[in-house]
Amino acid sequence: MTFTQWFIFFLVLQLIHFAGTWKLYLKAGRKAWEAAVPFYNAIVLMQIIKRPKWWVILLFVPIVNLIMFPVVWVETARSFGKTSKWDTALCVLTLGFYLFYLNYVEISRLNYRADRSLIPKTSSGEWTSSILFAVVAATIVHTYVMQPFTIPSSSLEKTLLVGDFLFVSKFHYGARIPMTTVAAPMVHDTVPALPLPFTGIKLTPKFKSYLSHPQLPYMRLPGFQDIERNDIVVFNKPVDTMLTIDYTDKYYYKPIDKKTNLVKRCVAIPGDTLEFRNGFVYIDGEPNDLPDRARLQFSYEFEVKGEGFDQRIFELLRNRYDITDGLYQEGNKLVLPAATAEAAEQFSGHPSVANLKRRDKPQGEYDPSIFPNDPQYPWNVDWFGPLYVPEKGATVTITQKNIPLYKRIIEVYDGSELGIDNTVTLSGTEVLLNGAPLTEYTFKQDYYWMVGDNRDNSLDARTWGFVPYNHVVGKPVFIWMSWDGSQKGIQNKVRWERLFTTVGGDGQPVSYFTLFIGLLVAYFVFSYIRKRRKKA
Repeated sequence: MTFTQWFIFFLVLQLIHFAGTWKLYLKAGRKAWEAAVPFYNAIVLMQIIKRPKWWVILLFVPIVNLIMFPVVWVETARSFGKTSKWDTALCVLTLGFYLFYLNYVEISRLNYRADRSLIPKTSSGEWTSSILFAVVAATIVHTYVMQPFTIPSSSLEKTLLVGDFLFVSKFHYGARIPMTTVAAPMVHDTVPALPLPFTGIKLTPKFKSYLSHPQLPYMRLPGFQDIERNDIVVFNKPVDTMLTIDYTDKYYYKPIDKKTNLVKRCVAIPGDTLEFRNGFVYIDGEPNDLPDRARLQFSYEFEVKGEGFDQRIFELLRNRYDITDGLYQEGNKLVLPAATAEAAEQFSGHPSVANLKRRDKPQGEYDPSIFPNDPQYPWNVDWFGPLYVPEKGATVTITQKNIPLYKRIIEVYDGSELGIDNTVTLSGTEVLLNGAPLTEYTFKQDYYWMVGDNRDNSLDARTWGFVPYNHVVGKPVFIWMSWDGSQKGIQNKVRWERLFTTVGGDGQPVSYFTLFIGLLVAYFVFSYIRKRRKKA
């Protein structure tokens, strides 16, 4: 929906509110016209139901307002003596239209309770109020401040490990206002299945957690930091579509903010010219200088000499040489799918290892799965570019040669996802935009290039292309828990050295878990002493 459509929708809601409550306003000693003035009517309603004025803000916060509206409907009915469970159920099940019945049918029998107590009369009511407050508070934090995230793959291995539990900051780059307005709080694209305890049986299947419509236009709160080169960024996968194989298709299924969350390293920012040379990134012709915590990994193959070694011995070697992605056989060779250069060099010195070499692609070998999926650009995972990463407001010349690079930007990212119906076609030697010749194009937003440090085991921008700024979710800042699921025994599951460590920074990560435990103990001791003193 466009801003104009949302404005009309807002005015319709105001008319519905006025039609369903103006007599209730009069009954409460207010003026009928006060029910018709946008925003002001919400402030007056908070006064009628004896709730704080800041609740008005929550009525306009996407997702949170889905919880607040039913609360306000129920509180309005209770302010006029309708306090039974049936009244509460009717308010919720009729989506607030029960107030119309009170406003026109029951109005003569209603009495406004100006001195109504807001303290729940039963323990169940108190529990309900506490749970609602907790859900609202958690939803606000989750949506606009900090979101938990789990590392599912080894794409950023050595910096972020599979099983790391992160806190992702929304405010560093500016929190994105949810575009999907009707959704379950604190879940992403699906509501997880409910398990039957101790059985492994799922009581319910996963199901979609949101309605695709209505959609808010893209908006973002101000941040205090721009995305910098080599930042680790959480973002929505741009090509998370119904037709995920055809990366040039312009129609998508999931709304932007419900596309799959990914975490990668941003190696190129708007305005950069990016190039991969034998798997290493170059920016504007210069090698990309990675942070000291980053460790690039590549795939290696080798032959076994002598008696070789079995899987049990290899598990010991993995730990010794810090090889985390396992080992598999391919023909008469064994393959290390991911290892750092240092680990590979150490591993090559083992007496059972012979002819260890990196599995790299030759320059000029075309890989059809690599962006832009066009033979004009014979690129692969190791040799790629040069490619200009678009900057908002920058203008490029458009030709038949380079249109495969920018077609999806024009049609989808700067087009349909911003509410613009763009179609790019070719006619002879001309490129056409909506039937008119297109010789140059000015980009409407910034774009980024996101890849994994695990170069040969990462599904990243080399496959789908640019990441638009409106797909950016936030910045990982803190590892609060780390669980090693690769260990076969029951011991050493928790990576204690990674608990309460920062994602960024120089040098080896430092755990602040002991400090946290100390502060937690100090808080409980202080609370205990304070309570004892109050009793005394």
